[in-house]
Amino acid sequence: MSMPVKEPVLAGGFTRRGACPALSAPMKTGDGLLVRLNPVAGGLSPDALTGLCEAALAHGNGIIEVTARGSIQIRGLSEHSAVPFAEAVTELGIAVHTGVPVQTGVLAGLDPTEVTDPTRLVESLRTAIAGAGLEGRLGPKVSVVVDGGGRTALDEVAADVRLTAVSGGWRVAIAGHAQTARPLAVAGSDDLARDRAITLLSGIAEMGRRARGRDLNDEELGAEPSSAEYGSRPSAPRTLIGNFDLRDGRLALGIGLPFGQTFADVLKTFCEAAISLGIEDIGPAPGRSLVAICESVKQMQELRERARMLGFITGADDPRCAISACPGAPDCASGHIEARKMATAIAREYRHLFDGSLHMHLSGCAKGCAHPAPSDITLVGTEGGMALVLNGTARDEAVAFADHDGAGRAFASMAALLAAQRKPREPTAQVLARIEPAEILEAFRKHGS
Repeated sequence: MSMPVKEPVLAGGFTRRGACPALSAPMKTGDGLLVRLNPVAGGLSPDALTGLCEAALAHGNGIIEVTARGSIQIRGLSEHSAVPFAEAVTELGIAVHTGVPVQTGVLAGLDPTEVTDPTRLVESLRTAIAGAGLEGRLGPKVSVVVDGGGRTALDEVAADVRLTAVSGGWRVAIAGHAQTARPLAVAGSDDLARDRAITLLSGIAEMGRRARGRDLNDEELGAEPSSAEYGSRPSAPRTLIGNFDLRDGRLALGIGLPFGQTFADVLKTFCEAAISLGIEDIGPAPGRSLVAICESVKQMQELRERARMLGFITGADDPRCAISACPGAPDCASGHIEARKMATAIAREYRHLFDGSLHMHLSGCAKGCAHPAPSDITLVGTEGGMALVLNGTARDEAVAFADHDGAGRAFASMAALLAAQRKPREPTAQVLARIEPAEILEAFRKHGS
């Protein structure tokens, strides 16, 4: 058995990149220390979220993010301000998850389109993980997703163990997001799904704290023959942005943070509007969004309009929904380009490209943190400029390069080619697939230096 690996710790007790930046272990990045919060209750009261905004302004740089997994991140803390920030969170009564993340949809138990209500299985699994003593034996990145189906927006959330509700039980899969995780079997009940997940997690723990689900071998996985045929994934929206009816007659309003980021004073203004309308619950959600539970259509419509005026994404057709972007330089020490600044300009200037068929990823470096899955177009920051990847990830081999000065012209040239070749009502992704790669690369290179 491998011995557990102790996580390296920086001066001041702050863990290095690779660990999860919890309240007690902020992570160093380009703009200071970063803390990630996962509220136990899922949602927060607007009053508590207002207090969190005030704490971010007092102790950080005022930037708040919601991650692709639906966690809240506070940026720009220092070694001196991290402790009072943690104390402020405690005083606000915001309980946060610790230990192995077991994630489900923000509308779990409320969504009428769910295949199965996952809340019982989630609680049972959390109890079983604690009872098996796994919390101290698994690495900080090991996670579980329990997807009840419906509007969960969990398809792109990668996990070491995935439990997905299907007809006849829970499909058990390992290591990946909805499309890439390897299916193992279908467990016919909540208890069987819990036990299978505990077995898999125990196998990961046996290999030490650096191990992940992908490290399990076929014997340890215990895959059943033809298990890939078991239980197709129910179709679900990629985003929670919009408004949705709930089981109990209430409505959910989902709004997006542009590229996952906003300023604390802007979010505070939104929370104050929610308070004035009588809204009591706002939850961070996967896909870098927030979901407010509304009592009436009028309440929902008024809050949506306030969100729109504040610059939040209120419609799934917003071009910013089709672009993933990390903070980039200078906020991230690894970033070579101002990824979010570039993404904002592209969404504004090339709105016509984003018709719902195309996804673009702007990554400050080759790690591709904002979107690990493949995209139609990926632009990656390098020391010398920007690399172009087609139908791949930021880690894949680039097909063309542009220097820093020519990056904007290079993308403009490629966008002009797509626009010129597009037939009436033809989806942009289809245009991209139809044009010869050499022609696309030539357009990009032409003005890239």
